[in-house]
Amino acid sequence: MSKRRQTLRRGVRALLLLTAVLFGAADASAQSPSPSPSPTPQASPTPSLEKRFFKNVLRDQRAIWTSPFHLSRSDAKWAVPLGLSAAALLATDRETDEFGSNRTRASVSRDVSLAGSTYGTAGVAAAFYLAGRATGNGRARETGLLGGEALIDGGIVFSVLKNVSQRQRPGHDEGQGEFFEGGHSFPSGHATGAWALATVVANEYRHRRLVQVGAYGLAAAVSVSRFTGRNHFLGDVLVGSAIGYGVGRYVYRTHHDPSLDAGDGQTTQHTRSRLFPFIAPRYSRGARTYGMTLAWDF
Repeated sequence: MSKRRQTLRRGVRALLLLTAVLFGAADASAQSPSPSPSPTPQASPTPSLEKRFFKNVLRDQRAIWTSPFHLSRSDAKWAVPLGLSAAALLATDRETDEFGSNRTRASVSRDVSLAGSTYGTAGVAAAFYLAGRATGNGRARETGLLGGEALIDGGIVFSVLKNVSQRQRPGHDEGQGEFFEGGHSFPSGHATGAWALATVVANEYRHRRLVQVGAYGLAAAVSVSRFTGRNHFLGDVLVGSAIGYGVGRYVYRTHHDPSLDAGDGQTTQHTRSRLFPFIAPRYSRGARTYGMTLAWDF
């Protein structure tokens, strides 16, 4: 019993440290001023974003790690539920870990989790960037750049937290999940990367519902697979997912080029016309007939 209490105390200390960083990452966009729009429109703003890539990463880190000192009472509406959920999962991780003990499920989970690996997420970001450059699509190019930036930011955050918490993975020491024992379970890096990239993609293509559902759905699948594959506890996955979402949201809101949204109305109409028919009523006074016209734009 004393060992269990000692473990819980260690877990609480780790949770307090992580919560500060987690809340800061998710709220950094509200604390950091957005770049003021240039009065003179630029023909190609993306190259300047490329040149500032590494400087932006450094600025992101400063904003993320210092933002816990700027939290306000209004943040309690999301910070309290998230903190309570993380604390509850960390306290019950040993019991919930038994659900993931299935060889077939673990094998499938390992395959799914590859989408959240460094190679998988970096490959998606690179594909967006290269496709954007090849086709002259500014949104795709920015998606690749901001996606890569979010992955680096999230990677730095979860690497620091892993080295500080040093939590053992579920398969070690009968799944005790001890903190400060040389492990690398807390938080989930795959979940962080998947949600960081998915949040950037979903925000860039927020007028395309299928893209949003696909991005967030894949990130959720990766997160769940890290638990069912017995790579992480549920608490690790929740915290990693929240960090990824917060970092991705911050990167997009801070560095997104608003001029790319100028044609969103036309883009949305064109996209919807490919998925759904254009519906218009028809009426012939001479024939006294009523009807409806359905038209698809291919």
